Amino acid sequence: MKAVLCQKPGVLEVVERPSPGTPEPGWVRLAVRHVGICGTDYHIFEGKHPFLEYPRIMGHEISATVLEAGDGVALAAGTPVIVNPYLSCGNCVACRQGKPNCCTNIKVLGVHTDGAFCEEITVPAGNLYAAKGLSVEAAATVEFLAIGAHAVRRSMAPAGSRSLIIGAGPIGLGAAIFSRIAGHDVTLLDTSSERLQMASERFGFTSGIVANDGTAEAVKAKTDGESFDAVFDATGYGPSMEKAFRFVAHGGALVLVSVVKDDIRFSDPEFHKREMMVIGSRNATRADFEHVADSIVKGLVPVDKLITHRTTLADAPRDLARWAHEKTGLIKAVIKVGA
Repeated sequence: MKAVLCQKPGVLEVVERPSPGTPEPGWVRLAVRHVGICGTDYHIFEGKHPFLEYPRIMGHEISATVLEAGDGVALAAGTPVIVNPYLSCGNCVACRQGKPNCCTNIKVLGVHTDGAFCEEITVPAGNLYAAKGLSVEAAATVEFLAIGAHAVRRSMAPAGSRSLIIGAGPIGLGAAIFSRIAGHDVTLLDTSSERLQMASERFGFTSGIVANDGTAEAVKAKTDGESFDAVFDATGYGPSMEKAFRFVAHGGALVLVSVVKDDIRFSDPEFHKREMMVIGSRNATRADFEHVADSIVKGLVPVDKLITHRTTLADAPRDLARWAHEKTGLIKAVIKVGA
């Protein structure tokens, strides 16, 4: 089969690799249809991922169709599926609590093990969800949108809450969309006025704040001085995560959607007087994937406006390398793999 291999930072090429072959019991061999390009993939290409071993086949935002099911799996050939790329152990403390998204031994396709920038993969049947009512291209957006949907669910903020999403990249936009679906009054905060304008024009998020020296006052003005009930930081930038504490209302929640290697520092008096919650959000669960898929089918998620760039497996080495640096207008790029 053909695959796009990242040999080392900065080097992508189309190679021939052996097909996976007959799946083990409980596993399924899939024909990859579409795969999204994630920020993680750009980081791997640029050599910025701290724990990655090269060479690596990237790709974890996957739609596929069943080619062959292993023993004990009742999935017919040709069935369209969404792939959950988080391979969990099933035995650790997190898995036993129904939280495989934060499994202590987690392996993510395309990061810890080879992913879906290729024609075929095999995965456990439990990581496959029905793609009923979704196009194969739309199904490839479910994983990245589920990150934001999971963060919103983690916030526990009820309908009518005022929410602030910091960072208007793909993950932040996903969080904003599912915050709106949850009935929140959504405001976006970003350093780029162009991104905020894009979010307004393409997705209807008309409440925006440009991050600058006047941000704190702008937050007060947007909320009658009360700050936001739920704040989501999706920047992947430590100083932004630290500043986010001051934007949370008394009794509110701060959800850290992105992760950084830095220590995060905050004022304990400011934290305590708010009786606020600080919540980590990692990956997503089956419930989040299904919520996203259902929301797309219902027309609540404008997938056609999220996908801005498209390529093929053959052209992916050229295009991914270009898009790693040319970000203007880029929200989500998708690789078409299978027919």
